[in-house]
Amino acid sequence: MTFSHLDAGTPEQSWQEAGVEALPPLDAHALPGRGGLLIVVAAHPDDESLGGAGLVHRTLCAGADVAVLLCTAGEASHPESPSTTPDQLAELRLAEFGRAMDTLSAAARNTADAGTLTWRYLGLPDSGVARRTGDLDDALAELLAAGRHAVVVSTYRDDGHTDHEAVGRSAARAARKAGAGLLEFPIWYWHWSEPGHEEWRNWCALPLDPAALDAKQQALAAHVSQTGPLSPQPGDEALLSPGFLSYFDRGVEVFRWTPPPRGAGTAAKDFDSLYRRKKDPWSYLSSWYEQRKRAVTMAALPRERYRHAFEAGCSLGLLTEELAARCGRVTAVDASEVALQRAAERLAGSTQVKLLRGDLPDGWPDAARDLDLVVVSEIGYFLQAAELRRLLERAKETLVPGGHLVLCHWLNPIMGWELDGETVHAMARATTGWDVVVEHRERDFLLEVLQAPGQTNG
Repeated sequence: MTFSHLDAGTPEQSWQEAGVEALPPLDAHALPGRGGLLIVVAAHPDDESLGGAGLVHRTLCAGADVAVLLCTAGEASHPESPSTTPDQLAELRLAEFGRAMDTLSAAARNTADAGTLTWRYLGLPDSGVARRTGDLDDALAELLAAGRHAVVVSTYRDDGHTDHEAVGRSAARAARKAGAGLLEFPIWYWHWSEPGHEEWRNWCALPLDPAALDAKQQALAAHVSQTGPLSPQPGDEALLSPGFLSYFDRGVEVFRWTPPPRGAGTAAKDFDSLYRRKKDPWSYLSSWYEQRKRAVTMAALPRERYRHAFEAGCSLGLLTEELAARCGRVTAVDASEVALQRAAERLAGSTQVKLLRGDLPDGWPDAARDLDLVVVSEIGYFLQAAELRRLLERAKETLVPGGHLVLCHWLNPIMGWELDGETVHAMARATTGWDVVVEHRERDFLLEVLQAPGQTNG
């Protein structure tokens, strides 16, 4: 892509008429919650303010931390300047960047328990990031190695500027390797592209409230070397024209969102973070729907007593507690250490229950064998399809003849995951080939009991 900042560019009015502010809202999973981390990668000072200052403000106010990696000082922005050398421009732009970061930090301080913003300058050459992506890869890997729930934010990998694209590709590699979500914000794309290029219609919009809009405008105002001329002399003209800046005066910020590859590999991090933010995320303790569903599940069990049950994904242990009343032994596994700690408190007096942390299906415990009951309730769609098949194969291997596999799943859409309830049950029937001996369907959930062939000895 070849373009110049001196080109007229696509008018903002064209984007508005095409519906850029009416894009679908950004998935809630794209915003790290309290205790999480937003990692923002800026190729040059001002990229972060143009494309994501509102996102940074929202994230800080939600109690998550923000770490900004600034790749270059932007020293090549005015190559024909008669008044300012590249070294002087680098010093000027780094100072502007620091003021923008201070502005964003200050804007969130009035929020109780606001997150913390930190930043680091990598010192890569302006217009030469592609030659030094190893340094950026290492910096991203270091931040992502902390094990926190993280979302990576960068310039769009097809933005048309070589540095922006190198940063975008590095961020995509790091997010994919760490199992993190990725947000990409376009900058020069709005200038050279046109609404007829359909890819932008698959992107998402983050609405900005007045506080976020104000924080964004204040951050942009710090970058005076880009929004105004360095001097009245030729070669010192403002790089960002009023027409270009109008792309970033919207009531939304626009992102391309790539969800993390969710499944067994991210379950512990996903659910530990969820349970830390909210003690009872699905209202297991208070919801009549949940209480009734547990009662329906227990009533659907074909036998009064079971010798050894395995529960996949026991969460806070409410269903585990009811299973313990009808089973000689219960082995229960969950990916979340936080949830298991709370389950252990609830089940402290149940000596026949063994709680284990594990990432299913590969974390299926050795203790879960010679089973006559396996319960897979509301967790099947939190696995990828290949992982669910392996889980079902483990159930086939460990259930004794005549044993029962119980599945119960919500039938409404599951946002951010590969599978849904109907698919989980269809895969269970296809993978096992077993008879369905109990079927209970309601508007919101499906419960089925499958029986292994043969006669149980229990």
